[in-house]
Amino acid sequence: MAGRDLKALFASNDRGLAAVEAFTNRGAQWQAVTDALTEHLHHIREAGFDVQDLEAPRRNVLTFFGVGGIGKTTLSRKLEAALAADDEHRPAQWDQPAWPAHPRLLPVRIDLARSAGTDFERLVLTVRLALAATVGRPLPAFDLALRRYWEHHHPGEPLEEYLRRGGLAGKFGKALPQQMRSALGDAAAALALPGSVATAVGQVTGALVRALRERRQSVRALAGCARLADLLETEPDLEALSYYPHLLAYELAQLPADKAVVPVVLLDTFEDTGDRTHRDLERLIQRVVWLMPNAFFVITGRSRLQWADAALAGQLDWTGPAAWPGLEAAAVPHARTTTNDGGRTRQVLIGDFSPEDCDDYLARRLTRDNEPLIGAELRQTITRRSHGLPLYLDLAVMRFLEIRRSGRTPEPADFAYVFPALIARTIRDLTPDERHVLRSVSLLAAFDVPLATRAAGLPHEAAAVRLSERPFVREDPFGLWPFHLHALIRSTLRSADDQTDDAWTARDWQQAAQRSFTALGEQWSTASAHNRLLLVGCLRQALVLARDFGLDLGWLVEAAFHYISDSIWEPLAPPADGESAAAGLSTAADALVETLSALARRQHEHRERTAERLTTVIDTGLLPTELHEMAVYYRAKAHRDLGRTADSRTGMQHVADGGGRLAPNARRGLAHLARLAGDFPIALAATGHLGWEGRHHRVEGDVRWVQGDITGAAQAFQAARREGEEHGKRGEVAMSQAMRAFTLAFTDPATADDEIDLAEHLLAAVDLRAATLDARIAALLRDAGTDTGVEDRAQVLTAEISTSGLAFSRAKLELALAFHHAVRDHHTALADSIGRLRELTREDYYAYYVDIAHFMAGLPLPADASRPQPRWLDDEQHTRDRWRALVAMRRNHLRTA
Repeated sequence: MAGRDLKALFASNDRGLAAVEAFTNRGAQWQAVTDALTEHLHHIREAGFDVQDLEAPRRNVLTFFGVGGIGKTTLSRKLEAALAADDEHRPAQWDQPAWPAHPRLLPVRIDLARSAGTDFERLVLTVRLALAATVGRPLPAFDLALRRYWEHHHPGEPLEEYLRRGGLAGKFGKALPQQMRSALGDAAAALALPGSVATAVGQVTGALVRALRERRQSVRALAGCARLADLLETEPDLEALSYYPHLLAYELAQLPADKAVVPVVLLDTFEDTGDRTHRDLERLIQRVVWLMPNAFFVITGRSRLQWADAALAGQLDWTGPAAWPGLEAAAVPHARTTTNDGGRTRQVLIGDFSPEDCDDYLARRLTRDNEPLIGAELRQTITRRSHGLPLYLDLAVMRFLEIRRSGRTPEPADFAYVFPALIARTIRDLTPDERHVLRSVSLLAAFDVPLATRAAGLPHEAAAVRLSERPFVREDPFGLWPFHLHALIRSTLRSADDQTDDAWTARDWQQAAQRSFTALGEQWSTASAHNRLLLVGCLRQALVLARDFGLDLGWLVEAAFHYISDSIWEPLAPPADGESAAAGLSTAADALVETLSALARRQHEHRERTAERLTTVIDTGLLPTELHEMAVYYRAKAHRDLGRTADSRTGMQHVADGGGRLAPNARRGLAHLARLAGDFPIALAATGHLGWEGRHHRVEGDVRWVQGDITGAAQAFQAARREGEEHGKRGEVAMSQAMRAFTLAFTDPATADDEIDLAEHLLAAVDLRAATLDARIAALLRDAGTDTGVEDRAQVLTAEISTSGLAFSRAKLELALAFHHAVRDHHTALADSIGRLRELTREDYYAYYVDIAHFMAGLPLPADASRPQPRWLDDEQHTRDRWRALVAMRRNHLRTA
């Protein structure tokens, strides 16, 4: 059913515009209702079911909860229509339930919103009025009690007048007053009371109580209601009224099969019944649910029911999971999750619309000649910005009409807009402290209760705990911080022009950002030094805060050095906008965000791009000395990877001379540059003073493998891996193992197999492009000389390397191909490889790879006086013999395999 959308209808003079309340999907919620109701109908027909059993657990309630504007009221209305046994009004997306004709379902929807003015008395009357119109007969036990209550509380006011004035008579008719009079008259007749007192409810009920106590045969029809006499003797106040539904449940159980009816009471806007402190109305409503086990209740509200929380004993009459099985389960985004006792959960979180549902909603909400008024491109824009929240869609429709009234056609750019109304709807039922926490955590991508409390600057956690239970706070129990705000609500809180009474000023936001930043630093500094996950999480959040609010770097300096120390390179932060990543650097925080982002992205970008980004940062001069040297050092590494050895040497020397934290790394970089130039004695000598900080063992391994000293190199890389394990540096462990696998791949393929497997396992946990390429080249070397598609695989790898800017990896791959051709004795292919190696290398950049290729094939070196002569650790002939022996070893292995 699609009702008229009066708000949209009155927003335009266009009479050709069709504005309807479009209803979209919610099939999972309908399935939850049909499942729960089917289970309920089976339960109340069981032989052991007793409507007067006040101790049995209750499974007659189903709750739908979710953030304001998610569509709970619309769902409640649609459920009412669908349960009315009227297929015409049931949404087409919903299946027809296979319920029996009897007992009949009677949907009774009651809006508990403050604006609806529904009090408890009106709630009870509404249920009874609905039954009066359906059953068509008195329900004497309840009607007598209600009549007594009415005359006590509304002396001189006829019930008919009250119902007419409140609009209930028009909705349900005038049957109830007549049925109540009939019940009173029938009771008087059964008690043989004189006519003069037959209409005096006090005397009739007094006589009835005596007759019930004396077990007279004349009142046997009511004698089965064991607690009727007690209720009729009790002072007829509001407290007593809340127990009268027990009488109503009894009377429903007495109806003949052809008159049987099961009320389905839909209580909407349940959050307006009170709060955590004031539960008076909630207690009365819970009493109704408990005392009417043969009725079914569908409750919609912003928060889950807490009735299964034993801590509420004393505030509510029945609490705990034993009383309300199904309500104790945590919130779930669908209806088919089971509870611990095997039953289905009765607490269902209403989720956001899917993109398809959003588009369907917008397409059907406004139409002209049965065609969508909102175009497809604009619907996509609104859908994307809505994050699936129906309230946003509704507000966007009204904005569409508003822009249209101005005389122009709405465009996608018009919806780069935040709606302040979202804030008002979200915080409406929050306490002041909860609102304060909500705004504070909107600065955070994720949080836990301690972090939220510190970010808000509150001395106690209670408000943060309460906020974490709200439906707009999503929970990921496996996350570093388990809670995060609904994406649209978070972005709106951050950017909307908030007009609420307790709206924050710019200074309030700045102070909250500083508190959040400090709290993140405290969480990281007090954790284990090896908690990499927490380090990265704190960095991600704190970098954004520091960038967006211009905060001093503080603890970020130390955290940044911890981040780079393991060479894992998890992604940290995006650029501030959609422009160049380096655009608009104006603070130290901007520069640090760009530096760390460039370092993380260099595993996925061309090294040229890395060098450009770091140069931009360095030129700003915004970073403190330590971090400035970090940018200089990693730019020098990028220059080395690109083959710009002179630029790399200048940068490395600058950092080494500075004597800062990265000086050992820079000295290692200078040793690498000496190795690249072929000055191996100098490079090896440097390992004696590099130490662990300079990764001395890995530098030694890099020097030894090019000598053909496979054993010495493998041992050095193994020592480097073990040292990395001792220091808890996963990146170093993976890099060293990758190079050990590469080195041993020149020897026995079976041995190399295990080493490559280990390298791949270690690399899976880090993001190291160069080391990953080393492991893949090792796999080619392992298969060198075979017909396993080595050359085809090398072509694929060549294409991948070309996008990275890692020139040294390209040269290393070509050297591996030269080994393959030498083993196969393919002279032409080998000559081509040597030619490519000449193009990829130069005097100060891996020129000795050309020599090694000649050594492998047993070829003499070209007689070129200008060709640089590498300084081997041993003489040239020893080096030549070792490489030639490796080729012979592989050929022998292939012959005997």
